[in-house]
Amino acid sequence: MNIEKMFERPDVDQLVEAFQLVEGPDEIRAFLTDLCTPREICDFAQRLQVARYLDEGEPYVEVQARTGASSTTVSRVSKSLNGEYGGYRKVLVKFGDQ
Repeated sequence: MNIEKMFERPDVDQLVEAFQLVEGPDEIRAFLTDLCTPREICDFAQRLQVARYLDEGEPYVEVQARTGASSTTVSRVSKSLNGEYGGYRKVLVKFGDQ
């Protein structure tokens, strides 16, 4: 499924809206726990850590060693980090503002 079409689906739109409604760390943890498996949450966390290391200029091999991520995951995160949507980049900038 193409990304633009995915966000036209009412159920996906409702999911986006749900994320906007969640407030604070406790609600976010509760929502993630209900929405995802523990493995999925850990995978999301790993991808964000990969993005942080790549953004800091770490080489792919070092990122793999530090995070345990596969070369495919590191490559995919790198592509997204430098891609057109900019989701990782926006979050990393906000981390830097804290």
